[in-house]
Amino acid sequence: MTTTTHKAAAAATGQGLSQPAPFPVRYQEGRWSFLEPWRFQRDKLGYITRACHADPVVRIRVGPVWLYMLREPEHVQHVLLETGRTYDKQTVGFDALRVFLGEGLLTSEGDFWRRQRRIAQPAFHRDRISGFATIMVDLADETLDAWESAARAERPVDVVHEMMELTQRIAGMTLLGMDPAGHADEVGRAVDVLNRHVDYLIMTPIRPPAWVPTRRHRQARWSLRTMDRIVGDIIRQRRSAPEPGDDLLAMLMEARDEETGEGMTDRQLRDEVLTMFVAGHETTSNALSWTFYLLSQHPGVTEKCRAEVQEVLGGRRPEAADVRQLTYLERVVKESMRLYPPAWFIERNVCQDDVIGGKRVEEGAIVGIAPWVTHRLEHLWPDPDRFDPDRFSPEASKGRPRFAYFPFGGGQRLCIGKPFAMMEAVLILARALQRYDLRLVPGFPVEPEALVTLRPKHGLQMVPSLR
Repeated sequence: MTTTTHKAAAAATGQGLSQPAPFPVRYQEGRWSFLEPWRFQRDKLGYITRACHADPVVRIRVGPVWLYMLREPEHVQHVLLETGRTYDKQTVGFDALRVFLGEGLLTSEGDFWRRQRRIAQPAFHRDRISGFATIMVDLADETLDAWESAARAERPVDVVHEMMELTQRIAGMTLLGMDPAGHADEVGRAVDVLNRHVDYLIMTPIRPPAWVPTRRHRQARWSLRTMDRIVGDIIRQRRSAPEPGDDLLAMLMEARDEETGEGMTDRQLRDEVLTMFVAGHETTSNALSWTFYLLSQHPGVTEKCRAEVQEVLGGRRPEAADVRQLTYLERVVKESMRLYPPAWFIERNVCQDDVIGGKRVEEGAIVGIAPWVTHRLEHLWPDPDRFDPDRFSPEASKGRPRFAYFPFGGGQRLCIGKPFAMMEAVLILARALQRYDLRLVPGFPVEPEALVTLRPKHGLQMVPSLR
């Protein structure tokens, strides 16, 4: 097992909620220290792990507001199922995301969100998504073809960069009907700036106004202009095209609200397309990167994956219908997202007084729920830091609380792209296993970086070997 450089990389170091660090009393009492933001920023994953170990509902003072950290599935379920009534997304974190993503499905609220969801839902029907399997495998093959020279020279590739570029292309081709390969580096830089700037807006309550031309603000404006330009050009070209096309953008442009008959404006299209493109490729890329890392550390699991791939596929390419048969691969992806959930932290604003776990949660407070923590609760996941895909077998899953596992959120705000992402991940994983072994460069540091999503901080330098 490769040693990581981060104490919160529980899957690699064995440190998790089952072995908490000492928890300062002042957190439990809700006292405020000016050191707390620094401590949280320095080790976010460790901080929330220690906080949630203190009690099922922990009250923490964060400047002028109270933050209630929750860990138990029944409390998570209460908040996510009550979203829109007792809880909403009017928080600092979502305000920061709206700077870039506008009012897309991830950030919008109320009647407007419900209207947008009704319009977008048909585009994500399972039968519709199955039609994208060929594109996913074609593009995966192009990426894997490019690894052959590295494999023959025993030269490493950065799997994080490779998966980011691949999932960008898949999102571009299926959502927008265009291949963003020519913009891959530009889009990658823009998304990285977005990730870091949103983190900065959340973690830095006292900062220069947005109009002050600091280096950080200039980078953020460049990121926003870049994404607006790329998405805007595509929408304008599609509006003037003689044929509507056959992708998700075409469906969104043609869709009409069943109740009002209205379609989306260009601004609404921009917000939805940008949200789906950025959130879709970023989260799936991270999930795949962590999966390849975990498989490299667990050769027994890798061999079980290959046995299933051989049994189901033989030597042929995977298709959409095969995903239902690749059950062990699906468990591997799920277990990877249990240990390294791409959306590691979820927050909600309290709209009205409520009671959670016997404690009063007042209007105006923030509740925080963390898949990173709940996915490691020892009473739900025995030996929680161990990588064990069989946790998701039907037998092992029986009786497990509904919200013991929620990498895609839950309730009415469950991620609309969940079926798309799972099919994409299983198909790419199956194709990669058919062609390569991947081993981590010895001594390479593996450290989770908790920004908007949970990504490997230093990338993942891995050497491919031809099968």
